[in-house]
Amino acid sequence: MKQEKNDTGTFWELFWTFAKIGAFTIGGGLAMLPIIQKEVVERKHWISNDEFMDILAISQSAPGLIAVNFSIFFGYRFKGWKGSLISTIGCTLPPFLIILLIAMFFTNYQNNKVINAIFKGIRPVVVSLIAVPVFTMAVQSKLNIWTGMLAAAVMCLIAFLKVSPIYILLTVAILAFAVSKHKERKGAEK
Repeated sequence: MKQEKNDTGTFWELFWTFAKIGAFTIGGGLAMLPIIQKEVVERKHWISNDEFMDILAISQSAPGLIAVNFSIFFGYRFKGWKGSLISTIGCTLPPFLIILLIAMFFTNYQNNKVINAIFKGIRPVVVSLIAVPVFTMAVQSKLNIWTGMLAAAVMCLIAFLKVSPIYILLTVAILAFAVSKHKERKGAEK
């Protein structure tokens, strides 16, 4: 990914943006994506929707947490390695502190009916927070009949046949490389 410097925001804005995202997004990971998109694309106008999708694709293919990977790649694109460090700290520090506080006090309240009801109430919200970016990504990817069928086939392979996503990604990468080489060869022959 090409590094570009963006002078429209400061390190503090970068930290604060990702700190808010990390602190107020319940469910983490995929649940954070709509909030990240709203902040960096719609509110701050730091990147376009297409750039968001590109960074998201790289973030999902890299090992680790999607939100953390996104903050790393976005921060690097936005302000270089310092931006990467700042946005990653901003994304991870608030949830770390919140979990630390919960761990310190939760043992005293883990059998409390109100606390258990709150956590049960949060579960469906987290599911919807994960469903929204999946739907948004499908719409923004401009799926046609073939890519839609590919997405459905991959979903079935993973959900029902328990095929590892690693094998699917490797297979698709090899096929895409072979197809592009075939098209290059055909173009050179003409």
